[in-house]
Amino acid sequence: MRVALHSVLKEGQEAGYEEVHATVPADLLEALGRAGITNWQIWRSGRHLFHLVDCADFAAAMAALDQDPVNHRWQAFIGDYVDHFETTGGTPAGPSADMALGQVWELSEQAAATAKE
Repeated sequence: MRVALHSVLKEGQEAGYEEVHATVPADLLEALGRAGITNWQIWRSGRHLFHLVDCADFAAAMAALDQDPVNHRWQAFIGDYVDHFETTGGTPAGPSADMALGQVWELSEQAAATAKE
């Protein structure tokens, strides 16, 4: 499954955020893997960050990270840069569903449906 998220940086923290993401700690990479996350991409536009998370089960991955002390340390550290995650009421269903952006459209899905007609 692929889940999109939207967060907002604190004013003036754009360069610092990118700098600390140049190389995140190895133990965080391991924690993300243990949680079932296979990839996490982040794009930035001004103070707005757009995340794309690949995992089998987003709610389970977030629940696992909520229990992981490595993630707790990272969140305390990165909190100096990130103001908040937007809540959206999106999908998938589960404890973290309010963080997920709802998908509006996908080219490949429409192309496949059109090809079947």
